[in-house]
Amino acid sequence: MPRSHMNKVMSLTEAVQEFVKDGASVGLGGQNIGRCAMAAVHEIIRQGKRNLTLYGCNLSISMDMLVGAGLVRRCESGSGNLERFGTTFCWRRKVESGELEMEDFSHLAMVSRFLAGEMGLPFMPTKSLLGSDILTYTSRGTQKKFEIVDNPWNPGEPVVLLPAVNPDVAIVHVQRADPMGNLFIEGFSTHEPEMIRASRAVIVTCEELVSTEEARRHPERTTIPFLYVSAVVHQPWGAHPTSVHRYYDYDGDHINHYQACARQGGEAVQGYLDRYVYGSKSFADYLERIGGPARLAGLRASMQSMTRIP
Repeated sequence: MPRSHMNKVMSLTEAVQEFVKDGASVGLGGQNIGRCAMAAVHEIIRQGKRNLTLYGCNLSISMDMLVGAGLVRRCESGSGNLERFGTTFCWRRKVESGELEMEDFSHLAMVSRFLAGEMGLPFMPTKSLLGSDILTYTSRGTQKKFEIVDNPWNPGEPVVLLPAVNPDVAIVHVQRADPMGNLFIEGFSTHEPEMIRASRAVIVTCEELVSTEEARRHPERTTIPFLYVSAVVHQPWGAHPTSVHRYYDYDGDHINHYQACARQGGEAVQGYLDRYVYGSKSFADYLERIGGPARLAGLRASMQSMTRIP
């Protein structure tokens, strides 16, 4: 039986060992402080996967933590911030010092690049970047960032060609998945559908693992079908401290704590990683370290007024 039709449930340790290699290009899901794949990021840091290239729209706390651990050599994204909690300080510090390669695109440009990748095209035309400084500033010593050509059907009309992106692996956290890898994303999905379909492998962590029979009863709710997914990991609270729509709110106190460490840098970042990542054997251990069920119940309680889709 093809692997795409098999039960793909595995541990997070197994998934990262198999699909995230040193030097890999990694597409990160989530946006700002919502649905970032934090459990997977912790496992990548514990396993010490190095020389990574990260792709995404707003590469948020997940990216910043990987950069702070010294595992990233390059980022290509639309931005790097945690909304009202500020910028991504580890990332900014290493970009400013020249230790980290960075290529800026708009969010729409990144989605367009993933769209080209999923369609098997070498590039995607767009007009959204014309007139912006994004076309002025480019990293040195890297592949060409863009090409401007004339519209062949309307000479004199410029069009920007952007290179496709096909990550070695995409990593996303979703509300629900079945063992075959059918994914159910509620709320925003941003760049994730295009990124998933463009990637060579896909690791998914989920709040709930539902039966394939349940998935087949509601086919219209499937955001991504099983054939694109390589590994499914059941990991409740796997986006903490970011939020998951209809499951739990973001943990503002913990985000502020991380941001204070990231802003200070050096020993403060290492201390955070030692306590919460390297010092935890699993994400379950991390959840205990941040306060366990009592703290998590408070985050879930703030979302109880929202009606869950059955």
